[in-house]
Amino acid sequence: MTSIKGISSQENIYTADYIVFWETIRDNYGYFDQKNTNWDKVKEIYLAQTYAIQNKQEFVKLLENAIAELYDNHTHLLTNLSSSYRLAPSGLDIWAEWDGEKCIIKEVRQGSGAELCGLTAGMEIVSINGTPVNDAVSGITGESISEPDYEVKNWAIRTLLAGNYEIKRNIGVLINGKLKEFFPDEAQDIYSYYKYDSPIEFKTVDRNFGYIKINNSLGDDGTINAFDSAMTILENTNGMIIDLRETPGGGNSTVARAIMSRFISQELPYQKHEVPGEERVTGIKRSWVEYVSPRGNTYVKPLVVLVNHWTGSMGEGIAVGFSGLNRAKIVGTQMARLVGAKYDFRLPNTNIGVSYSAEKLYHINGTPRENFLPDVVVVPSNPSKDAILEKGIEILKETLRN
Repeated sequence: MTSIKGISSQENIYTADYIVFWETIRDNYGYFDQKNTNWDKVKEIYLAQTYAIQNKQEFVKLLENAIAELYDNHTHLLTNLSSSYRLAPSGLDIWAEWDGEKCIIKEVRQGSGAELCGLTAGMEIVSINGTPVNDAVSGITGESISEPDYEVKNWAIRTLLAGNYEIKRNIGVLINGKLKEFFPDEAQDIYSYYKYDSPIEFKTVDRNFGYIKINNSLGDDGTINAFDSAMTILENTNGMIIDLRETPGGGNSTVARAIMSRFISQELPYQKHEVPGEERVTGIKRSWVEYVSPRGNTYVKPLVVLVNHWTGSMGEGIAVGFSGLNRAKIVGTQMARLVGAKYDFRLPNTNIGVSYSAEKLYHINGTPRENFLPDVVVVPSNPSKDAILEKGIEILKETLRN
């Protein structure tokens, strides 16, 4: 094996790349102040393991374990193995949270295998693939985390519920004191279902209200023209609903600003950025406020934005942005709570890509984006009704009456 300058004969290309990975995250990750992670211990734990790595697949698994120490669904590798966990919330169809000592389903993704097999909000999860839920959570909790809190446990349960690419999920639920098992992957494969023919869908609903749904296309610049076309057709409606409940994959700020720009008549601030890594390295704080400028014909009628746990990253940014612009009522559940804006880098020897949370993002009023709550919180309960959309229509009607 070719030797690498600066490392001993015991080390290898994986050791060298691990050091680059660890140092890059150390210097640039934006959320260490909110984590129970001991990043120095992470170096100690996994660096020693790199000496025995024999191939790239083993190294990918080691890096995945190191990233798990951050319990951050917005930080992940840009490659995967069949044993890798699906990304959450993109590959997730069951949103669960810990409520005391119980793990409770809060929302089930519409049209998913989880919904089709009968899982519903309010159910208590007691096992995953035959393992008691507490044991399963402990099994993927980072080794550097001495006192796992609810943030750690919630990250772990949603990672487990997303599952991996090779094992079909078996979700054990307690119903009337008895265990019942559900098999969402046999009912509907999540990635085959969530493929769309167009970046958006639009129509009129109820009393001439416009409705535009974004089909997880906030990273597609073609969404801008599609959105503008929909706005032209819906320009004479009495109110507008923008549905961001299927935007788990995030996107870019160009598309986000293009959407928001159609609803304002003057340049306004919509979010604040901060780069903790720069201050950590240089001692100089860096932050700025980003603006959105009006574009095209301004839609001035009432606006409602629908969100849920699958409103992620840039979807969250649009919802928080509309709130900061004081232009819309935000309606739905808490969102995905994906932290920060992401930066990417590649490791020099293995070319493995890493995407991580670098910039902190805030509502214009200073609220961290991940802590934002809708103006009107809706708790989904009846799977046969779209309670969030119904509430959005109700709010538009009330606004027009007033």
